[in-house]
Amino acid sequence: MDLIADNLPAYLSGFLSTLRLTAYSGAIALALGTVLAAMRVSPVAPLRALAVTYVEVLRNTPLTLVFFFLLFVAPQFGVLPSLGFWTAVIALSAYTSAFVSEAVRSGINAVPIGQAEAARAIGLTFGQTLGLVVLPQAVRSVVPPLINVLIALAKNTSVAAGFAVVELLASGRRIALANPSESMLALAGVAVFYLVITIPAGLLAGVLERKVAFAR
Repeated sequence: MDLIADNLPAYLSGFLSTLRLTAYSGAIALALGTVLAAMRVSPVAPLRALAVTYVEVLRNTPLTLVFFFLLFVAPQFGVLPSLGFWTAVIALSAYTSAFVSEAVRSGINAVPIGQAEAARAIGLTFGQTLGLVVLPQAVRSVVPPLINVLIALAKNTSVAAGFAVVELLASGRRIALANPSESMLALAGVAVFYLVITIPAGLLAGVLERKVAFAR
């Protein structure tokens, strides 16, 4: 345990970087994923096709390939992302938004169709129906799975360690390399800090899921 205590500042620095990655990427993914979900239930066929293509491609592509695409393919199209924190945010946001979209869409589909029909009957547009009637009802059932998506995002930030982002795993790896005889302990410290994020979030998801079930 002395190794972890002696290197606590390095662990905390990596932990804070992981929290920042999770917070920024999560906020962008939630916004983008909600837009994608709206496109997927839109009456406009091209929008549905675009959203379906985006979601299916991203959901079935390893996150590492998303990073490689940004760093090696995107520059060929004139996009030159710099290696570092914000490139990681873009990759994580794009990848996670596909899963957010599916969670939100499932919540939208769970709202009785009669609600949307009643809204259209009184003259509301598709956007008004979605924003004022459907989404507020969908949120109740969507929050627990969204928390699980964000938990997965927090763990996926470890991929950024391979792309010059000094987050929690990268900090632990440096400590392990500096102390090869205690490398397992160094990585165990990394696991503990990840658990600090994931266990409370998982408990929150469970509580919210029970409340949703009770409300129903």
